[in-house]
Amino acid sequence: MRALVINSWLKAPTDLKVEDIPVPTAKDNELLVRVDSAGVNFFDILMITGKYQLKPLFPFTPGAEFSGTVVKASSDKRFKVGDRVFGSNVTGAYAEYIAVPSIYCFPIPRNLSFEQAAGIFITYPTSYAGLVLRAKVQRGDWVLVHAAAGGVGIAAVQIAKALGARVIAATGSKDKFDVCRQQGADYCVSYNDSDWTGQVLKLTGGKGTDVVYDPVGKVNESLKCVAWNGRIVVVGFAAGTIEKVATNRILLKNVAVTGINWNGYVHNEPEKILEAWNALFKLVEDGLIRPVVFQPIFHGLDQVKDALKAVARRETYGKAVVKVSESPTSKL
Repeated sequence: MRALVINSWLKAPTDLKVEDIPVPTAKDNELLVRVDSAGVNFFDILMITGKYQLKPLFPFTPGAEFSGTVVKASSDKRFKVGDRVFGSNVTGAYAEYIAVPSIYCFPIPRNLSFEQAAGIFITYPTSYAGLVLRAKVQRGDWVLVHAAAGGVGIAAVQIAKALGARVIAATGSKDKFDVCRQQGADYCVSYNDSDWTGQVLKLTGGKGTDVVYDPVGKVNESLKCVAWNGRIVVVGFAAGTIEKVATNRILLKNVAVTGINWNGYVHNEPEKILEAWNALFKLVEDGLIRPVVFQPIFHGLDQVKDALKAVARRETYGKAVVKVSESPTSKL
C-alpha cells in the first residue's frame, strides 16, 4: 500500500514522501480499515518535525484522524466488514489502510459523508466537553469563541448554538466572518482590532461574556470582557506561547478558569466519553451540528504536504481533509 513514512525528523511538511509499504496486520482487538479520508491537524506538523510531546519510534506513518471502510473485523461485535467507520489513532492515518483498536472507532452517522466524518473525532468531543462538562453552558449564555473558524472553533460555535447560547465568534481575519455566521454565530469580532474587547462589552450590553472558549491563548485579553462569574475554558495555545495570568484579575470578577484535556478522560473519567459521543450523535441526527470541510478537498497522499502548509498558514476554515484514495492500489 501507499503511505507517508517518516524515517527521521523532517524540517518541514515539504519533505514528506510517499512510500510503498506492507498493509498492516490487524490484531484481534483491531479493525483493518481502508482509509477513504484523513483529517489534517496542526499537531501533525509538530509530530513529523519531532516537536510534539509524543515521539513515535521510526519508521512511522503520521496522521491521527480518518474515515473509511472496514475490510477486516475484530472480536468487537459492533463492527463487520463493509461498515463505514471513523476514528483516531496516534499514527497511521496518512495511508491507504490502517489497523486501529476498535475502541477508537465509531460508525459514521448516516447523514455524514466520509469527508465530514474524517475530522470530527478530536474537534467535536473536545468542544462538547469544554462547553458542557467544564463551562456548563446554559441557554441564554453569552459565549465568546476564539479561533471560531478553525476546527474546534466551528465545533464550539455549532454546539453553543445548539445549547441555546448567544455566540460571538472571534477570528484573526474578517475574511472568515461569513464562515462563522453560516455556522450560527450571532456576532463576529476580529482580535486584530485593538478594541475587540470593547466590542464584546458593547454587544453584551456592558455585561461581558459568560463563557470564553479559548484554543488560542487569549486569557489575559479575555479577562477584560468576561462577565462576573464568567468561565474561561483553556483549550490550547495556537498563538504559540503559554500565558502567565495575574490571578488577582481572576479574583476581581469571580472568574473560573478551567482547562479541557479530552484525552485525559480516557484514564480519569471514561464514562464521560460515551456520554459526550451519545450527545453529539443526537445533535448530528437532529441536524443541529454538521462538520464543515474546507474547500477544496486535498486529493491523494502527495497533497498532504499542501494541506499541512495551508493549516500552518491559517488559510483554512473548519477541517482540512485529504481524500486518501478513491480506489486504493493495494490488494488484500
